[in-house]
Amino acid sequence: MLFPYAYVPHQMEKMQTFIDFIFYAVWCQAPAKGDYKLDLFAANHELHEVMTAFHYDDSKAADFFSGHVERIYGLFAPLNPCQIEQLRLWYRANNDIENVCGNDPTTPLKRYSDFPASLNDLRDQLAPFFKGLYSHLDIAALKAKIGDIDDHYESFVKTNKTGKCPFCGMNDLLSEYHSKREAYDHYLPKALYPFNSINFKNLAPACHHCNSSYKTSKDPAYTPKDPVGSTQRRSVFNPFAKAPNNIELNVSLQHTNIDTLTMADVKLQFGPANLTEKIGTWRDVYGIDERYKAKFCSPDAKDWIEQFRIVNRRHKTTAEEHLDDIGDADPFANLNFLKNAFMQACQSNGLLATIEKYG
Repeated sequence: MLFPYAYVPHQMEKMQTFIDFIFYAVWCQAPAKGDYKLDLFAANHELHEVMTAFHYDDSKAADFFSGHVERIYGLFAPLNPCQIEQLRLWYRANNDIENVCGNDPTTPLKRYSDFPASLNDLRDQLAPFFKGLYSHLDIAALKAKIGDIDDHYESFVKTNKTGKCPFCGMNDLLSEYHSKREAYDHYLPKALYPFNSINFKNLAPACHHCNSSYKTSKDPAYTPKDPVGSTQRRSVFNPFAKAPNNIELNVSLQHTNIDTLTMADVKLQFGPANLTEKIGTWRDVYGIDERYKAKFCSPDAKDWIEQFRIVNRRHKTTAEEHLDDIGDADPFANLNFLKNAFMQACQSNGLLATIEKYG
């Protein structure tokens, strides 16, 4: 991830507090609370109003929410204290996005596939609830309490002004001036992980290609399966980290004939070394190598060379001066971070010197 987002507090975070209450104060208390009833939500006045409205609402959306909450309550009721405590640990871990991204060994991240057989019935109720929850945030009784996701997006892009997708740096993000918005990527995919599908620290706007073409349901927290089917935890960039990532990109080209350049002729090297694992995860999940190499073999890269040819011929701008100008520019405007790396490679292999000499 080229740069982190600034986290934007919003009324919609209340949805996570509702789910926290349902999990800790309702489901985890089921063994001691007896039959399911609306009074279970009384300690959270706003949630109690929502659940009461759902109880008397025969719409499919209301039934989806209240029906799942009641069924899951029934599956918690016979659990023993050890099982309840284990679920508490998993819930806390899956919502601790910062420590998950850092591959903290004390954070017991849990996927649906990791549930023991003894909890299969519970897993099979949790899965459709949490997978479908994000799609049901606009139920009227709920929306009145938590607000609107389009409003969240408008606030988000007014704060995060780079205008580019931070996962690739290549594509524009729709802004507050557009009538549409980008999709929110579930960073830990909701298809794989319970408990965090409406945690806004796990929801990050991403361009269509990053979200739907490359990442899809890839798991950033685990390596892909090796030939024998094993996988292991790995570190990943936190979408809302407080410090910049400062990724370094160096490009080398195998020859100077840009017209015949292929992806096999382009070599990429990323740094710094202390981010090696996170960078490796990012490259894997978002197809970074393919996408950057494809850009370097595209007409855009040929135009970068032509731009230098023009300013050299017309204004006697040297390669060093031109590279300084690119390096001083906003790295994410006009793909300058890619243009700079590519043009540095053209300088290193002598192509820019040839243009300076022969035009």
